[in-house]
Amino acid sequence: MARKYSGKHGKSGSKKPVSKKAPSWVRVKPKEVELLIVKLAKEGKTSSQIGLHLRDSYGVPSVRSISKKKVGQILAEKNLVPKLPEDMTSLIRRSITIRKHLEQNRKDRTAKRGLEITESKIRRLERYYKSIGRLSQDWKYDPKTTSIYLE
Repeated sequence: MARKYSGKHGKSGSKKPVSKKAPSWVRVKPKEVELLIVKLAKEGKTSSQIGLHLRDSYGVPSVRSISKKKVGQILAEKNLVPKLPEDMTSLIRRSITIRKHLEQNRKDRTAKRGLEITESKIRRLERYYKSIGRLSQDWKYDPKTTSIYLE
């Protein structure tokens, strides 16, 4: 399928393993994985950073195959879910940096288009997260007060 904001038709990136069960060489127990996730979340890491850390440092290929839960589900059980979803936070950070760039480089049309695309993605995600109940119905993205969302 084609990309929404570019002319490319590329395929999606990574492929998950065919088998749903944990590999035999993994020595980490599901309870240990949950404790590690809670510890890393309390250090301020996002769910994707937690997955990368578990993969690189502890040799956990997939949290889901070991503990039968996703990282986000484990964080929700322990009440460690951030106020804003991770993808929304990263898009808001990107829009802030583009706005700072545009303050100094007012004629940069490419950056202006990038800002429009980024903010439209934020609005689409806002609509989605409101529909599934992840964000409150009165939450509104305002470009002028975006730094408040990240604190």
